[in-house]
Amino acid sequence: MRDYRRIILIALIAFAAAIAGVVVGREFVVPEPPVENQLHELLHEQLNLDKDQHGRIDLIEQRFAVRRRALELELRADNARLAEAIQAEHGYGPKVAVAIDRSHQAMGQLQKETLEHIFAMRGVLRPDQAVKFDRAVVGALTANDR
Repeated sequence: MRDYRRIILIALIAFAAAIAGVVVGREFVVPEPPVENQLHELLHEQLNLDKDQHGRIDLIEQRFAVRRRALELELRADNARLAEAIQAEHGYGPKVAVAIDRSHQAMGQLQKETLEHIFAMRGVLRPDQAVKFDRAVVGALTANDR
C-alpha cells in the first residue's frame, strides 16, 4: 500500500513538472512571429485603417499571395535541381554551381517582390500611419541585431 502511494505521488509530481515546463516554454521561449505576421497585425489592428485602405491593402495582399506562391514553388524546384546536381557530382562541381546560382536568383526575386509589396502597402497609408509602418519594417529587418 505504501509503495502505491509513493508511485502516485511521483506520478503527480512528474505531471506537475510537465505542465510547468509547457507553461514556461509557451510564455518565455516562444519565437517571435514572422515579419509578415508582425506587419499584417500592425496594418490590420494597430494603424486604424479606414474602409478604403482596408480594401486596397487586401487587394495588394491577394495579388502578392499568388506571386509569392509561384516564387516559392520555383524555389522548391530549384532545391530539387540542386539535390539532383549534388547526387550526380558528389561534390561542388559545375552542375551544383549552376543550381546554386539559379536558386539565388529566385531568392533574390522573392526578396525584391516582397519589398515591392511592402512599398505598395505603404503607399496606401496616411503619413502618420506610414511613420509607424516604417518603424515596424526597419525593426523587423534588424530584429537579429537586438
